[in-house]
Amino acid sequence: MASGNSTSKRGFASMNIERQREIASKGGRSVPAEKRSFSQDRELASSAGRKGGQSTGTGRGE
Repeated sequence: MASGNSTSKRGFASMNIERQREIASKGGRSVPAEKRSFSQDRELASSAGRKGGQSTGTGRGE
């Protein structure tokens, strides 16, 4: 295991903040607006969120 005072030069977290923001901002622009179905149809997005919440909520607290 590495010592506590060494830092890795790899990975997203080790990049400077400007580079992180540059990469992160590309995620929202990777798909054209006309192909993002949720941005075009609020009801579709709402139903998908509801469906996902129902499927992940099962089995908890039993």
